Amino acid sequence: MREVHPWGFFLPEQTKLLMLGSFPPPRARWSMDFYYPNIQNDMWRILGLLFFSDKDYFLEAPRRFSEAKCKEFCREVGLALGDTAMEVVRQRGNASDKFLEVTRPLDLDAVLAQIPTCEAISVTGQKAMDTLLSVIRTQTTVEEPSVGTHTSFRWAEREIKLFRMPSSSRAYPKPLSEKAAVYQHMFESIEMLPSKK
Repeated sequence: MREVHPWGFFLPEQTKLLMLGSFPPPRARWSMDFYYPNIQNDMWRILGLLFFSDKDYFLEAPRRFSEAKCKEFCREVGLALGDTAMEVVRQRGNASDKFLEVTRPLDLDAVLAQIPTCEAISVTGQKAMDTLLSVIRTQTTVEEPSVGTHTSFRWAEREIKLFRMPSSSRAYPKPLSEKAAVYQHMFESIEMLPSKK
């Protein structure tokens, strides 16, 4: 059965970075009605650690993220959130990208047209990267970056940095501090996070 993406893109004014995953987990795993809703996913802990020195900053209860805090933060720093798949077939009833068949990818033209100040896209996970590359390569060439690095591509007269970041899923077995260090480098390089050197 096909699933349509439950949320639109979250595109604050003055967006600098568009962060793309693959597709939300099944609703039963949501702790809020917003991106990275699974309490077992570490994205909000990574962002809390980097921007507030507190991995629990975005929690409103032990098993629930604060949707209001997450959205307020994204607006303040210029972080847009979305996914590379707009419609999928979930071949198993879990959150694994391995069992997602993407039947409709994002419309990159439409998304980037709404965020003219965006200068970078980060992708978390291989499924998301493969889906995005399939869209980009219909119009231009781009090298796939390795995890923790970036390349760049031109899109509608814009130069966009493309970052490949480690997955924030607990299924990716790296300590939170190691993942956060890779994200810190990205945020510093696009001047969203003051350098701690």
